Amino acid sequence: MAEIFGLDAYAPKEIAGRVSEIGVGKAHLPLLTLTLLGVLAGAFIGLGALMLTLVASDASLGFAASRLLGGLGFSLGLVLVTVAGAELFTGNNLLAMAWASGRLSTREVLLNWVVVCAANFVGAAGLAMLVWLSGHGALNEGAVGRAAIRIATAKAQLPLAEAFFRGVLCNVLVCMAVWMALAGRSVTDKVMAIVFPITAFVAAGFEHSIANMYFFPLAIALGAPLGGGDLLRNLLPVIAGNIVGGSVLVALVYWVIYLRPSAASPDAPE
Repeated sequence: MAEIFGLDAYAPKEIAGRVSEIGVGKAHLPLLTLTLLGVLAGAFIGLGALMLTLVASDASLGFAASRLLGGLGFSLGLVLVTVAGAELFTGNNLLAMAWASGRLSTREVLLNWVVVCAANFVGAAGLAMLVWLSGHGALNEGAVGRAAIRIATAKAQLPLAEAFFRGVLCNVLVCMAVWMALAGRSVTDKVMAIVFPITAFVAAGFEHSIANMYFFPLAIALGAPLGGGDLLRNLLPVIAGNIVGGSVLVALVYWVIYLRPSAASPDAPE
């Protein structure tokens, strides 16, 4: 069985080992390296959000087509993070697997999350400011800017519970995209693994905390009647939901399946 998987992809149990090993490496990156990679990831996700906004500005598209094409465009963000290399908070929720194995301390995991999340914000908000300064919102007779404001306003109006559970569902799909990308041995493999889960979460209207760090600053710069309180009211439940979705429903579930002591023993079934 291992030889069959070895021809084109890692087996699920091998992916679990890779996620744990990579998680240890991420937690031990030098602070400057980690921070700069986090800034890049925020900007990369912002570029995906920019593509989504372009699609959403086209009123000629039907509901389903707009959602699906917007999700396809947003996939650019995670493709850049995965292939070009960057540190994304939502993907780093998979560090919980190395933590469960005792390879990382709680402090190491939380420090990584705090640094990366803050750096992601700098990258996403910084890109939003560059996009605003470029006059990008004026495209399509101003429809692009109006779409950005509409997206952020809708997010600001989400009830806290809905924002949380949309965050949970979003990061289940994001972390599954990262998980499957680690099965691949080529860029093509990784891109194909990423596109479908990411398109699905966007089309379904789930909440990605780092994307929201782009949408809110851009909408505010474009004149939306929103403020820092609206941003925090959205981000706090969405970040909590992202952590639960990625760390508990993906990382810890797969840890129980593949890496808990009895499952990781030589006699355990593949």
